[in-house]
Amino acid sequence: MILTFVAALIFVATLVVVIWQPKGFPIGYTALIGALLALVTTVVAVSDVFTVVDIVWNATLTFVAIVLISLILDEAGFFEWAALHVARWGRGNGRLLFVLIVGLGAAVAAVFANDGAALILTPIVVGMLRALKIDAKAALGFILATGFIADTGSLPLVVSNLVNIVSADYFDIGFAEYAVVMVPVGIVAVLASLGVLYLYFRRSIPQTYDLSALDTPATAVRDRVTFRAGWIVLGVLLVGYFVADPLGIPLALVAGLGAVAMVLIAARRPRFAFARVGARAAVVGGPEDVRGQQRSVAEPVIPVARTIREAPWQIVLFSIGMYLVVYGLRNQGLTDYLSEVFDYFGGHGVVATALGVGFVIAILASIMNNMPTVLIAALAITGASATGLTQEVMIYANVIGSDIGPKITPIGSLATLLWLHVLDRKGIHIGWGRYFRTGIVLTLPVLLVTLLALAGWLSLIR
Repeated sequence: MILTFVAALIFVATLVVVIWQPKGFPIGYTALIGALLALVTTVVAVSDVFTVVDIVWNATLTFVAIVLISLILDEAGFFEWAALHVARWGRGNGRLLFVLIVGLGAAVAAVFANDGAALILTPIVVGMLRALKIDAKAALGFILATGFIADTGSLPLVVSNLVNIVSADYFDIGFAEYAVVMVPVGIVAVLASLGVLYLYFRRSIPQTYDLSALDTPATAVRDRVTFRAGWIVLGVLLVGYFVADPLGIPLALVAGLGAVAMVLIAARRPRFAFARVGARAAVVGGPEDVRGQQRSVAEPVIPVARTIREAPWQIVLFSIGMYLVVYGLRNQGLTDYLSEVFDYFGGHGVVATALGVGFVIAILASIMNNMPTVLIAALAITGASATGLTQEVMIYANVIGSDIGPKITPIGSLATLLWLHVLDRKGIHIGWGRYFRTGIVLTLPVLLVTLLALAGWLSLIR
């Protein structure tokens, strides 16, 4: 009984500090301190450390590699280039621009994970809206839509969200197997999100905007070599994800090789290869930068060392530490209560299972953050008596609840907290009260539609 109380206390204390994020105290160290306390108090055993590392290493390293690739492409101008193209496709129609930006956010979230969409695309959208001189009220609608779609659009692929990777790894779900289930469900989630976002912000969306205020997309590209190579690397990665499954190759290796390739290209390594490319370019006049000045392609443009440092390495420590803390709850039997709740829903059919598990997880994720929630739920699903289709519905409902549910509150995901911080630095403040009032209205209908789509699709294909 005492250890049960200690396990709960360590979990709550660790979670509070992680959400609070004291300045100069990274979340990874906080989680590790929580894990150390769990070890010292014997809430978890030393053997549990190896179990946890085995569970989370592939997920966290895959996530870090994908974010690193997105950071390098951002430095090359990839996302700004895409946003400027989207703005031009809007042809001066404000409502069409809104739809296209939501679509761009969903695409970026699916390929580059939710953090990439929220943290990289948002500043670009803010800059574009300011260039178009769209008023603050209308701009806020676009900005909130970008932040919202970053999570609701992160369902389709295993690599679209750290939550997805952790769940797929834990339940041994392959990349292709996951995609068969979640790509159609993810499309429904994006369409539902678009519909809800449009209805909510339709009165503030401007009728028109001035295209002449925008730069041409080509001016956004700061490193043409890395920009062009990025398309090839992304194509190879997508093929690699599908090929890796039957060969038993971890996704971390595939994504890691893609990240290494992007780092070497951005750093112009090996030198001799880029020197030859530079020599050939010089014969035909050489490339020009955005100011029209001659520049050698062999010369690095991107600050690679800084970009590598900015990758979310703390996530690796956070995942190991937080999961150990959560494992302490499991060791003391606290996840058994959630297993009983899941079993109750599982006894009432596929739709009840999807809705019940999905909404319970969404509420938990919005209160205590989605990463510990998905871990707790995974342990609870394992402890439940459900098998077959019912268990599969629980697994995917856990993913949906953990991906979409966090949008209800600012503390639901670390990406949202960082996103709000980025907006503050841009002079755009969204209070927690305002966020909650908007978040709950937008999230609940999208969550409902998506969970119903999951129940229907799984019933159809199974």
